[in-house]
Amino acid sequence: MNNGKQTAPRLWTGSFIAACIGNFLLFFAFYLLLPVLPIYLIETFHTSNSIVGIILSSYTIAALVVRPFSGFILDRFRRKPIYLIAYLSFILVFVGYAEATLISLFIFMRVLHGLTFGLVTTAGNTIIVDIMPSERRGEGLGYFGVANNLAMATGPMISLFLIENYSILFIFYFAVGMGLIGFCFASSIRMPQKLQSPVITEEPNPANYHSYDRFFLVKGLRAGICLMLLAIPYGMATSYVSIYGKQLGLESGMGIFFSLMAVGLIGSRLFSGKLVDRGYLTNIISWGALICSIGFFILSSLKLCETISEVLPIIGFYLVPFLLGIGYGMLFPAYNTLFVNLAPHNRRATASSTYLTSWDVGIGIGLVCGGKIADSTGGLPLAYLVGAIAATISLLIFIKVAAPHFLQNKLR
Repeated sequence: MNNGKQTAPRLWTGSFIAACIGNFLLFFAFYLLLPVLPIYLIETFHTSNSIVGIILSSYTIAALVVRPFSGFILDRFRRKPIYLIAYLSFILVFVGYAEATLISLFIFMRVLHGLTFGLVTTAGNTIIVDIMPSERRGEGLGYFGVANNLAMATGPMISLFLIENYSILFIFYFAVGMGLIGFCFASSIRMPQKLQSPVITEEPNPANYHSYDRFFLVKGLRAGICLMLLAIPYGMATSYVSIYGKQLGLESGMGIFFSLMAVGLIGSRLFSGKLVDRGYLTNIISWGALICSIGFFILSSLKLCETISEVLPIIGFYLVPFLLGIGYGMLFPAYNTLFVNLAPHNRRATASSTYLTSWDVGIGIGLVCGGKIADSTGGLPLAYLVGAIAATISLLIFIKVAAPHFLQNKLR
């Protein structure tokens, strides 16, 4: 009893904190490799930008393939054991990277890593929704995402420091160690009692047991297209920014780029999640998409700015990640909440899977197209211009199509 006082449901439980720490260390291990893999592949295996894009995108494609099935499985069986198995498998694949002396073996490990990543992130994203109060879902997802952003800030920065002082093998095994610590935190999560048994709340119908809607939230298709278009330039930016920085004459400071993006992400998440819970979900998505679009237009113009001033491209290069951080920090918790609010409770994992699948499709397209455009005469400036246009189209489709559809079909 609270003696008549209205108090908000408790968000910061021991399980919520453990889930956030486990999520941070999982993505920290992931981001340790992000800035060094393109350069490593080019210098070690003498690959072109196009081949780098294909190799890196194989990870995303593998995650994309497994996500719809993972959502289906997580909606029908106990989530925590699946989460822990996927988490441990994801970490152990780093050992495979260390032993990959052939490009074909490296690609195989990359695909395997993508499969485990698709499962563990879908499971983690669903579990965090399970253990938080629904009244504070937007806020909780915002804080949960901050763990990713802290990993984005520290992972690449530490990785670039380590690569200057140690070998790539050391980074692989360092990632394993951090991941195992995260696994210990993930193991301590306590699921709500009602979810200890399989979460099926309806009698299976043989006629639709394997229907398409069991693997993909059809009501989320419109929003999924919008999110996919926003992921295309994000994939280009995070994967090729080290190369772009060198083209602009910035031989160092790539870690600062990721850190500034993380600052923007963290800052915007701290307020955008609360605004989502107060009913401003569609507004937050619209503003976030607009900010991202502006950021990518600036990024695409930096080479042109070199003809005007030597300082201007440098200022722009470090302004852009902060803008992108603010924009995407607003988008992530809002889109995540949107998908969850379109699904019944027993389809929660499928909603998370659809949200992440839409993102993965865009990232994969961005990696492949970014590499191909980078090898063309237009180079990376043209790639980022294409990304800016994709973000603008996403904004227009959301305002005209996806937002009205969500408001008509949301369940909560």
